Amino acid sequence: MKISTKGRYALRLMLDLALNNTGEYIKIKNIAERQEISEKYLEQIVTAFSKSGYVKSVRGAQGGYKLAKSPKDYTVGMILRLTEGSLSPVACVEDETECCRTDDCVTVEVWKRLNTAINNVVDNITLADLVDWQMQKVNNNFII
Repeated sequence: MKISTKGRYALRLMLDLALNNTGEYIKIKNIAERQEISEKYLEQIVTAFSKSGYVKSVRGAQGGYKLAKSPKDYTVGMILRLTEGSLSPVACVEDETECCRTDDCVTVEVWKRLNTAINNVVDNITLADLVDWQMQKVNNNFII
């Protein structure tokens, strides 16, 4: 499994909104500058988050985006699934997929375990965790 640029940028977008979560709307231009990502690309990504209710948006000169909920209410898995779709390593372990070889295939156990491991990681890390990790990283860089 490989996370696309869209998925990686989406996670950075949501982390930026969480790190700058003052209650004010944040302009996409400011996020793009901080993250060194194209404004147009971020607009495409943030539209999906807006439609899904993950972020609130306001148009106009004073407009921008902000998180709809607290950073602790978003998991990495939620964010990646919105942009990437299924995170399953193979189709035969997706929730609704039935494989004709399931009864005879021992490799399906590998894919099930890998799927479980991926989901355990991404579903147990929140944006709040990422904010904490970022703050620790920043603080550690200033230690002399």
